[in-house]
Parts: sequence; C-alpha cells; structure tokens
Amino acid sequence: MTAHEALGEAAETMRAVRDRCVWTQQIDHRALVPYLVEESAELIDAVEAGDRADLREELGDLLWQVLFHAEIASRDDIDPFDIDDVARGLTEKMVRRHPHVFADAVATTPEEVLVHWNAAKAAEKSARSSVLDGVSHHMPSLALAQKVLGKAAGVGVGLDLAEAVAAAEAIAADEPDVLPETEEDLGETLLGLVAVARAKGWDAERALRTAIRAIEAEVRAAES
Repeated sequence: MTAHEALGEAAETMRAVRDRCVWTQQIDHRALVPYLVEESAELIDAVEAGDRADLREELGDLLWQVLFHAEIASRDDIDPFDIDDVARGLTEKMVRRHPHVFADAVATTPEEVLVHWNAAKAAEKSARSSVLDGVSHHMPSLALAQKVLGKAAGVGVGLDLAEAVAAAEAIAADEPDVLPETEEDLGETLLGLVAVARAKGWDAERALRTAIRAIEAEVRAAES
C-alpha cells in the first residue's frame, strides 16, 4: 500500500466512523478542541521522550484529529470542504513559501530561507493590520510570551537583553549567580520563579499573561 493509498484508507475509515458511530456524529469542531489539545500534548511528550513507537502512534492520533475536523467540515451546509481541499491548500501554501525550492529564488542559509518564508507569509496576510494579528492566545503562556516578544522586537518594542537581565537580578538579588547560562539553567530558573510566586500567593500564569498584554499594548501603540 502506498502512502497515498494509506491516507485515503484512513480518510475512508473516518468517514465510516462519522456515518455509523453515534458518539462521533454528535461532535462538532468546538467539541473536538479538547481532544486536539490532548493529542497535541501527548505527541510533544513522545517527541521529548524520544520513544519511536509512541511517536508513531501519537502522530497517527493527531492525524485522526485532522481527518475528524475535515470530515465535520465536509458536511457543512454553508461552506463545505474536505481533506482533499485541506491538502491542496497546504501544498499550494508550502510551494509559495519555498520559492527557493519550487521557483528561481536562492537561499543558501537558514536565515535566507526565513526571509523568503516571511515575505511570502506577509503577502498572504496583507490584510492584517498588526504583527500581532494571528497570534493565538490559546498558546501556553511561555510560548505566547516568546512569540509576542519576537513580534514586538520587529517593531522596536519590548525588553532588551540588558533590561531583562536587570529584572531577573532584581528578583534574585540574593543569588547573583542564578542567571541562566544554558537552556537547562533557564528551566531551573523559571521553576524557581514559579516557586517564588507560589510562596507569595501569586498566580504565575496570570502574572505572565498580564505582562504579555502590556507588551501587546505597546506594540499596537507603536504601530498606530
């Protein structure tokens, strides 16, 4: 069985389940979201654990979520589309974003690849009025913070490295060697900051998201 045939069989299996399974029939896009989040988290666990068998299984579970959403969409009364439409749209987008592969553009370094990617993405999203448009607040707060800081830097907004170091030193004034030098050190530092929040009765998640909103406000102010 070829890869194309295997994917087709998976799509047909999803279609049959939707037709014949009473639980599946009552699920819509919104009801499916918690399962998508769960399966994504399990895939991340498999990647980080380095377990090849789990990785293969969890990739399949995540693919099932894609097939599930596409099958639900295919039965929409107003704007139906199916897994083939999804695949075609993906292929067209990836071809546009890789002109150094599918056209005559040149990219000999990862940095040059990102230039082409970002240029193509900017052209596709030309209707957006802010660099923050399209950034999902459903992302985990740390990932969201990193994403927003990257976007903010593009418009000259946000903490610079010196300010970030100063802020960290102020928090850990009694332990000047606490500043991380490796990614592992960073993890321990972040965990330590969460411990500080817990000891003081603060909500670490809320604190970070509040700081993110402040940066976002600065970005939108700078753009306007």
